[in-house]
Amino acid sequence: MTKTHTSAFAYKLGGSIVFFVLCFAVSLLFGAADTTYPDLWHAIAGRDMGDKALMLREIRIPREVGAILVGSAFAVSGAVMQGVTRNPLADPGLLGLSSGAYLALAVGIAFIPGLNYFGIMTACFIGAAFGAALVITLGSMRRGSLSPIRLVLAGAAVSAFLYAIADGLGLLFKISKDVSMWTAGGLVGTTWGQLQAIAPVILVALIVTLFMSNQVTLLSLSDEVATGLGQKLVQIKAIMFVLIVLLTGASVALVGNMAFVGLMIPHIVRRFVGTDYRYILPFSVFAGASFMLLADTIGRTLNSPYETPVVAVVAMLGLPFFLFVVRKGGKALS
Repeated sequence: MTKTHTSAFAYKLGGSIVFFVLCFAVSLLFGAADTTYPDLWHAIAGRDMGDKALMLREIRIPREVGAILVGSAFAVSGAVMQGVTRNPLADPGLLGLSSGAYLALAVGIAFIPGLNYFGIMTACFIGAAFGAALVITLGSMRRGSLSPIRLVLAGAAVSAFLYAIADGLGLLFKISKDVSMWTAGGLVGTTWGQLQAIAPVILVALIVTLFMSNQVTLLSLSDEVATGLGQKLVQIKAIMFVLIVLLTGASVALVGNMAFVGLMIPHIVRRFVGTDYRYILPFSVFAGASFMLLADTIGRTLNSPYETPVVAVVAMLGLPFFLFVVRKGGKALS
């Protein structure tokens, strides 16, 4: 990491932080209810709480803080997955983690009525790990290397299967309404209580992941290179898997299924900072947060006062990007 590269990255990271702050301000000021800077100041300062300031403090601010956490978590987990597996199509939503977490959510609601938010989040952790393990097992059944396309096809098959089971449980136990609200992939109704449960998990997982960025860079080259440089592959990959499960499970517990964020953001980030994960991961934190803030703002304002599900906004951008990456062999923006 040369001094020139470090200085250039510092400027780029500073620019991404400025852009993130602007996105956060825009997301707070625009929506079905018009707000002003004084309203925002009163909401933050906690004084002279009028109707708009109260709305900002109790509804819009926690919603956008949730968007920041989820966007960062999906972006970083996608980047780590792409680096560790050396699969340019890796994404938590495409490789079974989101569908596994969703199934676990349905099972929890069906069999444990009154499950609190921490219980829902724990169930999502277990489900995400189960979904990913199932995809990897299915993709490895045939001889030969675990190719990116084979892994994605296995992920699509497993995701469809797990979603079908979850929907079947919803119909059987008459909880479809409770379960289906998570499929919208939205941030509607995010509360400070939910953020108190999810934020520590995501923040700790993000910090640990950033500290291990050098290991991700080595693994992205090859297992042989990483081993030759003294890396303990089994332990490192196990830690990375746990971090990905924590980031994805916590995010799904808040917003439901959300594909493509973890696919798009790392590819876009590489266009600016290269292939070194010491640069990619911190940049992905702010890029993912900014993307989710913009997507949620578009969803709230596109057909105001009605709301467009943010998952639909993300899918409209993500699906063409996914097809573009497939066509370019995973090197579209790298």
